[in-house]
Amino acid sequence: MPSYTSLLKDVRACVICVDELPAGPRPVLQLHPQAKILIAGQAPGRRVHESGRPFDDPSGDRLREWLGVSREIFYDAKQMAIVPMGFCYPGTGKSGDLPPRPECAPAWRDQLLQHLRQLELTVVIGKYAHDYHFGRTRSSVTELVAAWQSHWPDKVPLPHPSPRNNLWLRRNPWFERDVVPALRKRVAEILEL
Repeated sequence: MPSYTSLLKDVRACVICVDELPAGPRPVLQLHPQAKILIAGQAPGRRVHESGRPFDDPSGDRLREWLGVSREIFYDAKQMAIVPMGFCYPGTGKSGDLPPRPECAPAWRDQLLQHLRQLELTVVIGKYAHDYHFGRTRSSVTELVAAWQSHWPDKVPLPHPSPRNNLWLRRNPWFERDVVPALRKRVAEILEL
């Protein structure tokens, strides 16, 4: 197994799907073997592609709020790994960003996750990450998130924190009432905040 530093270098130089990426390749992730929490998202959006920093957008602001952590803690790779299903911005479709490129996870994900041996919690965000971490099910995002306690305390499925999901949050007030406080408490325990 290659060292995590050489693997990260290889991932950041990846051009597997260069012809399919409207903005070109720019893999965005964060990893260190000491990380205790894994943020498993979908793929970077345009703003993240431009900044090169994971969740450096309104979705990230909401996610940090849900986790109860500062930007400083969130971007400390020794505390939190951020490994999405696709590392590059996939482009925009009719109803938002396109799905993560299908080449990315099979090429890199398992190799990267093998370096995360200190993990105590995996925060799984959105349908594509749900399918990978929980197996493809017929469950909707709502059904899987509502059953969060069945995966607790090692994994927690979340909806995407995008502002596009404001309606989902209004329709499912139990999420911010029940799941978010439990998640904040678990993160604080793990990171000794």
